[in-house]
Amino acid sequence: MENIFNGLIYGMAGLAVVVFISLYFVTAGYGQFRTRQWGWSINNKVAWMLMELPVFLVMLAIWWFSPLKWHLPQLALFCLFELHYFQRSLVFPFLLKGKSRMPVAIMLMGIVFNVINGVIQGGGLYWFPNPDFEQGVAFLLRPNAMIGILLFFAGMAINLHSDHVVRHLRKPGDTRHYLPEKGLYRYVTSANYLGEIMEWTGFAIVAATPAAWVFPLWTAANLVPRAHAIFNKYKEEFGEEALGKRKRIVPFVY
Repeated sequence: MENIFNGLIYGMAGLAVVVFISLYFVTAGYGQFRTRQWGWSINNKVAWMLMELPVFLVMLAIWWFSPLKWHLPQLALFCLFELHYFQRSLVFPFLLKGKSRMPVAIMLMGIVFNVINGVIQGGGLYWFPNPDFEQGVAFLLRPNAMIGILLFFAGMAINLHSDHVVRHLRKPGDTRHYLPEKGLYRYVTSANYLGEIMEWTGFAIVAATPAAWVFPLWTAANLVPRAHAIFNKYKEEFGEEALGKRKRIVPFVY
């Protein structure tokens, strides 16, 4: 069983590399890149909820049936994971404005990934955990664990603030596009994506398992090429002068 689980981890890591390269040539058709070529679409709020809720429920089920569910290191990481996905599946969709739609194909791909990722992250916490989890509180008081927790919450704060900035770019009835300029958008054009990568990197630093590190790898594989596409779209729409010295996703670097 453990060999199968490890095979899934390394298979997903390899697939992430393929996805990373592919997304520099094919832009996923949701948000501002949605086109009719992606087929049937549904309401954006419904799509986000249906796409994100499965991973919340998968992790919840794994936690509920585990004899280790009250063991502190796992419980702390479980709470970080579920906090993110509670906001993403049951809060974020209701904050979305407008009447945007998401292609069903994109939603289904997201569901598949989220279910697999939920199994990997839950399995890494409860089926084949880090042996050092046995240290209990001492595990969470290690310097790298505390750094990881701080990085997770810093990333979440950046992600939530950046989403807030984007949601308030337009006044009611306005359909024009605007260049976000508040917060970390002064330095990158995809500050929300930077925050999400920081979150899961922090999570992986705390957990210190191959399963946990698959998550920031996949997050970067998905979001870094998209940040590149968004940067190019902004450059085409607003011009290089408007972008100034902004980078795509990592301030001062890329």
